[in-house]
Amino acid sequence: MGNRELETLAGEVGAALRAAGWVCACAESCTGGLLAAALTTRPGSSAWFDRGFVTYSNAAKVEQLRVGNDTLERFGAVSEETAMEMAAGVLATARGAHLALSTTGIAGPDGATPGKPVGMVCFGVARRAGPGIVTRAVTHVFEGDREAVRQGAVTFALRLALQDIKQA
Repeated sequence: MGNRELETLAGEVGAALRAAGWVCACAESCTGGLLAAALTTRPGSSAWFDRGFVTYSNAAKVEQLRVGNDTLERFGAVSEETAMEMAAGVLATARGAHLALSTTGIAGPDGATPGKPVGMVCFGVARRAGPGIVTRAVTHVFEGDREAVRQGAVTFALRLALQDIKQA
């Protein structure tokens, strides 16, 4: 997806957030801030984007997002469980946000382990629902080099956001 298409998709997310009266925030590992950058490409994004965390290390995930050490030990940093805890941790910190997205994966070219190939990205989505938080996770394996994986992950995360906003 080219930059123009990504900007258009981010604009759609912004419009949907505005229409819902929601604010979004994110936590990123493998995308290293690209998701927050995409979400803030459009003028006026401060009306619906609160903050982004880049938590590349496990220590950052624990300290900033309240990801459990036991989760990291049992499932690893690249897991749906970690992605959901990252997203929920965003909402615990960004109290004004309604929707949180997270990305954690293996962008490559190294880092693959058994069952976790290069290109595997786990996404977390958390949203406020009454007094609680509802979370879900999705895993997708992207083809291509490191840049293709990271760009694909940003596009995928934006599409997940649109789904959640429209379904709420």
